[in-house]
Amino acid sequence: MKDKTEKAGEQPPTVDERYTQWKSLVPVLYDWLANHNLLWPSLSCRWGPQFEQATYKNRQRLYLSEQTDGSVPNTLVIANCEVVKPRVAAAQHISQFNEEARSPFVKKFKTIIHPGEVNRIRELPQDSKIVATHTDSPDVLIWDVESQPNRHATLGVNNSRPDLILTGHQDNAEFALAMCPSEPFVLSGGKDKSVVLWSIHDHVSTLAGADQGETKSPGSGAGNSKPSAEGPTVQARGVFQGHDDTVEDVQFCPSSAQEFCSVGDDSCLILWDARAGSSPAVKVEKAHNADLHCVDWNPHDVNYILTGSADNTVRMFDRRNLTSGGVGSPIHIFEGHAAAVLCVQWSPDKSSVFGSSAEDGILNIWDHERIGKREDGASRKAPTSPPGLFFRHAGHRDKVVDFHWNVADPWTIVSVSDDGESTGGGGTLQIWRMIDLIYRPEDEVLDELDKFKSHLLTCS
Repeated sequence: MKDKTEKAGEQPPTVDERYTQWKSLVPVLYDWLANHNLLWPSLSCRWGPQFEQATYKNRQRLYLSEQTDGSVPNTLVIANCEVVKPRVAAAQHISQFNEEARSPFVKKFKTIIHPGEVNRIRELPQDSKIVATHTDSPDVLIWDVESQPNRHATLGVNNSRPDLILTGHQDNAEFALAMCPSEPFVLSGGKDKSVVLWSIHDHVSTLAGADQGETKSPGSGAGNSKPSAEGPTVQARGVFQGHDDTVEDVQFCPSSAQEFCSVGDDSCLILWDARAGSSPAVKVEKAHNADLHCVDWNPHDVNYILTGSADNTVRMFDRRNLTSGGVGSPIHIFEGHAAAVLCVQWSPDKSSVFGSSAEDGILNIWDHERIGKREDGASRKAPTSPPGLFFRHAGHRDKVVDFHWNVADPWTIVSVSDDGESTGGGGTLQIWRMIDLIYRPEDEVLDELDKFKSHLLTCS
């Protein structure tokens, strides 16, 4: 929803006041919303494959984690999610939820005992039952979640055995993780200031027990540290050096498995081309005024790259013109958050739309094509939203640590927040879709409303 801008001298609303206002508007702003109170915090949420289509809803896998306090093991969770189709849910039903309850739309399907807490989950686009995870170690763990056995998370049980362990980092790699959309490649960044690339091409079809290509047994000396879990290891295809501090996020170019980008705590955005060697192809100094936390590359137009930072902004860069005077020169700076931006992602449904989530508990939806287009209409209304911002999801009450657009269900988003203290649990998972009148073309919406108006007049 769009917040009212505070008048000069007025105090901004408290988190609870903002949430109460948001919940009162759920029937107006949302086509569908499911609220799921988590038992343990999850630092990541990702859509898996859709496996059933019905008249009024679809069923789809959802990947989550459980970051526990040590009384039970950390887990990777595979859930079955029922996604209600557009214009099916009744407005009064989607707003009547209990913040402290589990949602009937989200059911745990399988539990994997994970070696260490799960910091990030990424699925392989060509086969989304293949999942990569980051934990507090130098290794990337690969899981075939459908073939992994279901485990009971009780204290003292052995860890599940990953299908592959990717080695190559010299220090912990905790967050930066990406899977290539065109080839079975994996990309990671870590505290060793390196970006590391792997190919799992030879192992995707026969992950468990594969003994070919670059695979070595755990005791064969692959990598420079003891793997964080038992399982076959794969050595790096390439190690790329250019950052001066921890690499916080990485992303592949959607049109090339050999090109990728990374951001880090050195305030740099770096573009890489594996065909040209292990040095940066382009290094953008001072891409932001603080640490960079996240990056995404537009799947519809490969010239556009988004970055999010601890300076509370999202910046959009054109790779054809990245710098000016030796520092980053973004096309636009999006200012709509009151705290550090944690996650940015382009929409799969419209090339100019993207989302951003932050430590302020807000998930903003932007359309960069709207910048400058509604000045005349907006000038009659005071005050206006930040340029490009057209929807504000305020259903979380603490930092929104991750979100993911659903490729199988247009305009549907899953988001997760670390707001356990407010909800009496481990955090909040929400699956939601804004009402289509908000994002559809204006003339199309007016035509529909006109037909509705005519129908009412006829009935009267």
